[in-house]
Amino acid sequence: MGEYKTTWREKIGYGVGAIGLDLSYGMFYSFLSYYLSSVLGLKEAFLLLLTPLARIWDGINDPMMGTIVDNTKTKAGKYRPWIIIGAICNAAVLFLLFTSFGMSGTKLYIYIGVMYILWGMTNTMADIPYWSMVPSFTSDPGDRNMVSTVARTFSGLGQGIITVATPIILPMLSSGMTTDKGYSASGFSRWAGICAVMLVLFSTICVLSTKEKHVVYNKSTKFSLKKIFSVIAHNDQLVVFMIVAMLSNAGWYLTSGTAVYYFSDVLGQPKAQSLFQTIGAVGSVLGLVVIPICSKWMSKKKIYQLSLVATIIGYLLMFLFGPILKITIALDIAYIISSTGIAAMFVGQTIFLADIVDYGEYKNGERNESITFSMKGFLQKMAYTIQTIILFGGLAVMNYNEQITSTTGLINESTKLGIGIICFAVPPILILASLIVFSKKFKLHGELAEKVHDYIVKRRNEQND
Repeated sequence: MGEYKTTWREKIGYGVGAIGLDLSYGMFYSFLSYYLSSVLGLKEAFLLLLTPLARIWDGINDPMMGTIVDNTKTKAGKYRPWIIIGAICNAAVLFLLFTSFGMSGTKLYIYIGVMYILWGMTNTMADIPYWSMVPSFTSDPGDRNMVSTVARTFSGLGQGIITVATPIILPMLSSGMTTDKGYSASGFSRWAGICAVMLVLFSTICVLSTKEKHVVYNKSTKFSLKKIFSVIAHNDQLVVFMIVAMLSNAGWYLTSGTAVYYFSDVLGQPKAQSLFQTIGAVGSVLGLVVIPICSKWMSKKKIYQLSLVATIIGYLLMFLFGPILKITIALDIAYIISSTGIAAMFVGQTIFLADIVDYGEYKNGERNESITFSMKGFLQKMAYTIQTIILFGGLAVMNYNEQITSTTGLINESTKLGIGIICFAVPPILILASLIVFSKKFKLHGELAEKVHDYIVKRRNEQND
C-alpha cells in the first residue's frame, strides 16, 4: 500500500474551516483588549488578573478536551463532530463576549470574566479537533506541507477579514454612545454577531467537504493530568516546540493586539490600520508562496529559521519608521517583510506539530494527536497571556485609562512612544529568543525526520494489510 494523498477538494474544504475559526480568533486576540479597556472602560488590573487565572483553567481544560477527542469514535468520524459542536458553542459565546447588555460595575466585571473563560473553553472544542486532523489526512511530507499551507492560507484570510475590515465596519455598525474614533459597544456586538454566523457557516462547509479516511483510534483512556504530563515529558521535541511557539506567537500577538491602540490613539487614524493590515496581507501571501519554492532546495528547519530572521528584520524597520521617524508609508512597507516571515512561521509550526505527533508514535508507541495538538491552542492562549501582561502592564504604568477618560480623551507623548515600543520593539526580542531556542534544541529534521517518516509509513502499511 502506497502513501495516501488528499484531493484539492479536500484541501480547500478543510482550509475553509480555518476562516471561521480565525474570525473568532481575530476578534478575541486583536480587538477584545481595546473593546474592554477603551469602549467599556474596564480597569487594566482586572485584565491582568483575569488572563493568568483563565490560563490556569486552560492548562486543565485544553488537554482534557484533547483526551475527549482522542476517545471519540462515531460514524461521522473522530474530529468532525467536535468541529461543528465547538463552532456553534464558540459562535454563541463570541457574540455574548462582545455584548454587554448595558451592564456596568461589578455585574459587568463578573459577566466579562465568565464569558472570557467560556470563550477559551468553546474555542478549544473546535480548534483541537480541527488541527488534529492534519496528520490523519496524509503521511506524505509534500502533501502534508500542502495541506498545512492551504489551511494556513485560509487562516490568514480569516485574520485578514478581521484586521482589515473591522476599523471600517465598526463605525458603520455603531450607534448610540461612541468613542471619538467612531467605535461603540453596539458596533462591536453587531460585528461579533456577523462573525459568529460566518464561523458556523465555514465550519459546516469544512465538515461536509472532508472525510476521515486514515484515523488511528487509541485504546479509550480516562483524562489524567499524569497522562498529559507524561505525553509532554516523553516527547522532548514537543517541549522545545512549546517554548519556541509561545515566544514567537507572543511577539506577533503583541503587534496584532496593540495595533488598534497605535493607529487609533497614537496616530489618530483608526482606518489607517486597514491599509496597514492590507499591505501585511500581501506579505502573508508571499510567505505562503515562499515555502513551496524554498522547499525545493532548503530544509524545513532552514526555511523556519529564515522566516524568523525576516520577521525580526521587518520589526526593526517598523520600529524605526513608526515610533522613531513617524513615516507611516515606510512603516507599512516594512510590515510586508515581517508578515511574510510570520506567515511562513505559522505554516512551519503546523507542519512541525504534525511531525511531532509522528515522532511521539515513533518514540513512545502512541500517537496522542489530540493531546499533542491541544498544546497548540494552549500555547496560543499562553502567548496571549504574555501579550496581556506586557500590554496592560505597560498601559497601567503609563496611566492610559486615566488619560482616555479625561475631559480631552487624549494621551501624552510618552504614552504614545510607550505604545509604539510595545507594538514594534518588544516583539522582535521575543522572536529572537524563539529563534535561538529553535536553532539549538529542535532536532526533528534530516536523518531523524527520515527515520520517523519511514517508521510511520511501514506501520500504516502493516495496519492496513
